[in-house]
Amino acid sequence: MIDLHTHTLYSDGELLPTELWRRAQVLGYRFLGVTDHVDASNFEMVFARLKAAADSLNTGEPPYFIPGLEFTHLPPALIGPLTARARALGVPLIVIHGETLAEPVAPGTNRAALEADIDILAHPGLITLEEAALAREKDIFLEISARKGHCLANGHVARIALEVGASLIVDTDSHAPGDLISRQHAERIAQGAGLTKAEVQSLFTNAESLARRLAGI
Repeated sequence: MIDLHTHTLYSDGELLPTELWRRAQVLGYRFLGVTDHVDASNFEMVFARLKAAADSLNTGEPPYFIPGLEFTHLPPALIGPLTARARALGVPLIVIHGETLAEPVAPGTNRAALEADIDILAHPGLITLEEAALAREKDIFLEISARKGHCLANGHVARIALEVGASLIVDTDSHAPGDLISRQHAERIAQGAGLTKAEVQSLFTNAESLARRLAGI
């Protein structure tokens, strides 16, 4: 399993990074991205803590821990500048909290995120063809979400991404132990969003390429 969108108690998750990592290990995870919610007030502190966890855990046993950030509910004009600051800090994985149907995310967030230097646009809701085409051009992954509420637009996201050739990824957006899932469950979620079995396999191949690039391996 490859999951590049999870949370710890450094934002609104329930677990320490080490416990999240261990629970993912038991489920057969090979790559675990930990992307706590941040804004301008806390992104440096949160990344320092997640990087320390990664340094202690990445000793050869899977899953490979990738420290990251999820910029959340930012005014769109702040997305570009803050992601640039995060990159300068050395953050390898940047996720933007997209225009989910479940929360009042500011209009224009998807577009601003796709114009910035990010890796994944999480649960992008009713993303447009133009935005998905920009994701393809920028090599930014669009998320199919396993999380309640955020999954409401999965079918739309998958259809639009396939139409323009944008890359997709299945993430859990885990906040609690029971949110982590198996690879088989993730494949079923992708199929439920309308992907064929062949498209699901391609999705995971692309996700592994992304994870390896982020991990530097």
